[in-house]
Amino acid sequence: MKILLLTIVFVSAISLVIAVLLHSAKGEGLAGIGGQSRMFNSQKGLEDGLNKITTILAIIFLTAAGIFGVYY
Repeated sequence: MKILLLTIVFVSAISLVIAVLLHSAKGEGLAGIGGQSRMFNSQKGLEDGLNKITTILAIIFLTAAGIFGVYY
């Protein structure tokens, strides 16, 4: 059980890092302070799907890491 839970934590952590890196940049860093950043209000279908996948992976990672931390 411990090995299975550790594997789930490891795989979800790597997948979460990859999913976050796949997101497109939303702002332009410090240029946003002066109001010069370009903001887009609509998201593409791919970006919506990537947001859902990232959220699911984050929930899986946090749940598995919490269980692992409490019981092991």
